[in-house]
Amino acid sequence: MSDNPVLLAEERSEFGKGAARRARRAGKVPTVLYGHGEEPKHVVLPGHATTLAARVPNAILDLDIEGESHLAMIKDIQRHAIRPELQHIDLLTVKRGERVEIEVPVHVEGEPAVGAVANQEETVLLVEADALKAPEALTVSIEGREAGAHVLASDVELPSGVTLVADAELLIVNVSEPEELDVPEPGEEG
Repeated sequence: MSDNPVLLAEERSEFGKGAARRARRAGKVPTVLYGHGEEPKHVVLPGHATTLAARVPNAILDLDIEGESHLAMIKDIQRHAIRPELQHIDLLTVKRGERVEIEVPVHVEGEPAVGAVANQEETVLLVEADALKAPEALTVSIEGREAGAHVLASDVELPSGVTLVADAELLIVNVSEPEELDVPEPGEEG
């Protein structure tokens, strides 16, 4: 049995803003399932269960569309600007063992050397991984790095079975000296 959430999906026959609003009022999320050269499937998913599943980057969902099972990866989410609601989701059909290109969040941990500051230039890294074994995040340590140090995409440690797709020279973290602000002396004009 899979540890992916199983969501009961209903096929949509109505399209457009009005139909989408009615689905949202009913606590459902309008969704489109693409992939593998098949015609896109327009479905609605249960709102609460989908919101919980969508908290994980590149989440894999096990969909039950009228008795037929589909594995799908979340590719794009449209969220409400103010409320914590999902407005629309695009899903990509995947198969067990299939490799996919995904953007994985990069987390920076540690503190640079005294007198240096770290600037994270990229927050995600494009990699290729097995769809069902994709990492949730990649971690980069900057502990004790001196000003002038850089962390490039090629320096990021990838889990087994994950390969880098992004440019190896892509700057992830830049460690530099802090910029000094020119603060005027009291009585001077600024």
